[in-house]
Amino acid sequence: MTPEHIHCLIIGSGPAGYTAAIYASRANLKPVLYQGGQPGGQLTITNDVENFPGYPEGVQGPQMMQDLEQQARRFGTDVRYGLVTKVQFEPNPGPDRPHRVWVDEETELTADSVIISTGASAKWLGLPSEMRLNGHGVSACAVCDGFFFRKQDVAIVGAGDTAAEEASYLSNICRKVYMIVRRGEMRASRFMQQRVIAKENIEILWHSETIEILGDEAVTGALIKNTKTGEERVLDVTGFFVAIGHKPNTDLFRDYLDLDDHGYILTEKGSTRTNVPGVFACGDAQDNVYRQAITAAGTGCMAALDAERYLVTLEMQSVPTTPSIEEVGVGEPVVS
Repeated sequence: MTPEHIHCLIIGSGPAGYTAAIYASRANLKPVLYQGGQPGGQLTITNDVENFPGYPEGVQGPQMMQDLEQQARRFGTDVRYGLVTKVQFEPNPGPDRPHRVWVDEETELTADSVIISTGASAKWLGLPSEMRLNGHGVSACAVCDGFFFRKQDVAIVGAGDTAAEEASYLSNICRKVYMIVRRGEMRASRFMQQRVIAKENIEILWHSETIEILGDEAVTGALIKNTKTGEERVLDVTGFFVAIGHKPNTDLFRDYLDLDDHGYILTEKGSTRTNVPGVFACGDAQDNVYRQAITAAGTGCMAALDAERYLVTLEMQSVPTTPSIEEVGVGEPVVS
């Protein structure tokens, strides 16, 4: 059976994937988008989104993803349920050498261009209450959700640069910030450590781990334990932020694409091009710095524009050229 051939394949949804689909559709690239294991991405488990332009009153994360999906469908994107489970990227693709992709381990596709928008997943502590209260006071993004806890007491777990940066951010809008650090030292850079220590409303709790996040329908506190003394303590907080890192969903591409030490896809500076021609990456799968919905959408736009330019070049390769006079030998004397 001949595999279905796709001009522009988008792997993953979320702000990056849907924006890429909108631009690709308007460019008549006939994109097919596979939504992945979490259709809509991380924002589907986010209650309120107030920092995305165009929603003056804010919007629920799931509603925003539905809006983006409907807009992509409106312009002609073929949005499909399914999880890409295997890829085979051609190092030197051409009209007769497309990239190959398998969906749900069974359906084989070929594609002239591939846009990767598989996102990243936050690392969690693994507490049942953490998952139950996710979106109800528990968050993995202080920049995204800290605004909802202004002038309140919050806690943040982590000891790296991201945790230190987010603790500093929260200290500017929250009344009190408890920073829960498992060891007696931070992994953050010296500058970031000094920045945290200098904040009067940040209290660092060394040698501490979270036992439970408290609350039925929303966070009301956190039970922590000092690992040296065994002493337990309840923090009266309404927000609980986890800042122990993110893992990009890129393992599938490891054999073909260049990744950094943390697994993020490396792209050419100022573009979404990867080391494989015809394969582009956008959103949190390649962004380990900003990780915002608006920046993901921006790189989704870039990926579609990069793919459009690439496909024009690819089509030119498949157009037969008319041989020149010199090539056909017109006008040359006949040798008897």
